[in-house]
Amino acid sequence: MAETSLRVSQRRILAYRAGRMGIAAVPGSGKTFTLSLLASDILLRGRLRADQEILIVTLVNSAVDNFSARIGGFLSQANLLPGMGYRVRTLHGLAHDIVRERPEAVGLANDFQIIDEHETNEILRQSSVTWLRANPDVLESYLKEDLDEQRVFNLRRKDLPDMVEAIARQTISWAKDKELTPARLASQIERLPLPLPLAAMGAQLYSDYQRAVSYRGAVDFDDLIRLALAALQVDPSLVERLRYQWPYILEDEAQDSSRVQERILELLSGPRGNWVRVGDPNQAIYETFTTANPKYLIAFRERDDVRAENLPESGRSAPGIINLANHLIEWSQTSAPGALANALEPPYILPTSPGDPQPNPPDLPRAIYLKRGKLDPASEIEFVGRSIANYLANPENHNKTIAVLVPRNTRGDEMVDDLRRRKIEVVDSLLRSTAATRASAGALTDILQWLADPKSSARLSKTFHIWRRAAGPPPDEKALTERCARLLQSIRYVEDYLAPLPDRDWLESSALEQSDPAVFDQLLRFRAAARRWQSAVLLPVDQLVLTLAQDIFSEPPDLAVAHKMAGVLRQRADLHPAWQLPELTEEVAAVARNERRFLGFSQEDTNFNPEDYKGKVVVATIHKAKGLEWDRVYLLSANNYDFPSGAAYDHYISEKWFIRGGLNLEAEALGQLEALISDDPYAWYEEGRATLEARQDYARERLRLLFVGITRARSELAVTWNSGRDGKQIACLPMLELLDFWESTNGPQQAA
Repeated sequence: MAETSLRVSQRRILAYRAGRMGIAAVPGSGKTFTLSLLASDILLRGRLRADQEILIVTLVNSAVDNFSARIGGFLSQANLLPGMGYRVRTLHGLAHDIVRERPEAVGLANDFQIIDEHETNEILRQSSVTWLRANPDVLESYLKEDLDEQRVFNLRRKDLPDMVEAIARQTISWAKDKELTPARLASQIERLPLPLPLAAMGAQLYSDYQRAVSYRGAVDFDDLIRLALAALQVDPSLVERLRYQWPYILEDEAQDSSRVQERILELLSGPRGNWVRVGDPNQAIYETFTTANPKYLIAFRERDDVRAENLPESGRSAPGIINLANHLIEWSQTSAPGALANALEPPYILPTSPGDPQPNPPDLPRAIYLKRGKLDPASEIEFVGRSIANYLANPENHNKTIAVLVPRNTRGDEMVDDLRRRKIEVVDSLLRSTAATRASAGALTDILQWLADPKSSARLSKTFHIWRRAAGPPPDEKALTERCARLLQSIRYVEDYLAPLPDRDWLESSALEQSDPAVFDQLLRFRAAARRWQSAVLLPVDQLVLTLAQDIFSEPPDLAVAHKMAGVLRQRADLHPAWQLPELTEEVAAVARNERRFLGFSQEDTNFNPEDYKGKVVVATIHKAKGLEWDRVYLLSANNYDFPSGAAYDHYISEKWFIRGGLNLEAEALGQLEALISDDPYAWYEEGRATLEARQDYARERLRLLFVGITRARSELAVTWNSGRDGKQIACLPMLELLDFWESTNGPQQAA
């Protein structure tokens, strides 16, 4: 690309030669383009040896392909071979690379497995239910005193198990980010003279969960990150070799870094290494779900050894929309109350200069509409649906991209129903997560891995679990399934079960038909299925996958994933004629591990492009819309339920109606755990303080989410709010601030 077409800020970044640099990039500033150009520039300057690479670490699989394509394009323009001299990885992919280098150094077998989200959820659910049955009084001591027996009975059936599971999930993520083992937490619990009940509960569930994972000879995704750091810490020679292999590290989406991620990259770059981090703290919207926190990028940019740069220019949005977004930043910096103060920070968004390759769209009359009047939830949906119908009634708008962005999936589903009743074409794939895609790929992976290694009783046992889930629940499902799985894992010679000689039939000689007929029946039926799958190995790989899918899947999305996977594997087989089942299975496993993009049904899997849906309406959560843009955007539910301010009168989703004192038990559990590892836990922990801090953190994150929603719009934006199911919700504080600002500078508004 010609130097003259670059912005001043981009030229400053391309002047980078070595050391550490932290870049704050506003929405639509072209950070992926700039980081890709920087990687290409380093390669073109010949700063790497033949056996070295630039390591680029990014957040999701779609970005892996995006970076690879951009860098490859820049290198092709310079008549260099693309694909050489750089490696693009998600954090999980990088962690997997590191752990595979030295699995024995972190206590893993060479053939360790990575459990998928479905299996993780199953383990957590079972552990939570078991714990709750054995310890009913712990959570019930936090219930409101005025609940009658029937309500308490109903809570025990679903709400309390869900709460235990949520606390377990939070505890496990927290502990692994702190590099704390179950044994270490247990020892901290034992030294307490007085109990911290939620911390003790979390520690026990962590221990139960980790024991179940280890029993499977596996690790989960959090383990993968933690063990990658551990491998680097215990093996200086590995660190030295990887520092040489990757002399430059470029990190994308650094606002979503966690403590462990930062430590891994710090170790890999070394004390005087070359490490560039780019991100936007104002778009950090995943703290609620992960251990990510924008404070790591902010603190990095403030270090004395780091060169801080900005990418402030953006050609994405019209000036009016930029003014709205910038006013939110200014308000947060100067006059926002409580938790919202300084939740957003500069740099402010600057429009591009004349002659820029990406000029800002012009302001349009009535392009921005912020609804002041109250709507109930149904009326808000009807209002937006009618507005969209009127907009699409004009044929000139059929070449425009349109999105309705919602805070939660359920609200999106209601919007989709309304639009379909109006006969408007809707795209709702961004409402769905990719967990199902990875779970489907994981199930196929497990069976294919057994077929590639048919003598493994451990893999056979895992395959039985998948078959059992697909076959439907027998009586006493959990206990029966576990008995069968343990027996299969104990088989010394698998062929004695699957293809026995007359005098060596393991199943017939087991006496199970008399001692445990239910187990015998399950193992007999499973043997028939397993034999059928082994026969299908002779088929081309795509037909093998479809054969397996017909037996283990019944839901259309799962079957659709299998069909796409079959097509991908057939292409791989054609490209690599020498590949056998183990190599092809690894392609499926990479999808299940979330290391590689797969064409599924969501933004993360499909690299969703709004330009493919002109004249249609994309309905998405704001989280899934991050990184995307549309000509016209509707932003719904800007009330104090979905965007609270930290005030006591707002609603906070983690504070349940049946818990006394409005406590957030997930936050209180983490508060007790933090106290547990402090020098004086009883001085440190005060009930309710963690709940208040969680309110503040949640309010700050939701303000950033609103900022992300606004900055998805190119030319037109409509923001509405509703009064909630009980009619008591009000417009959120940022919405009221934007209304006052917009009307003071533009006068009264007309309907969208």
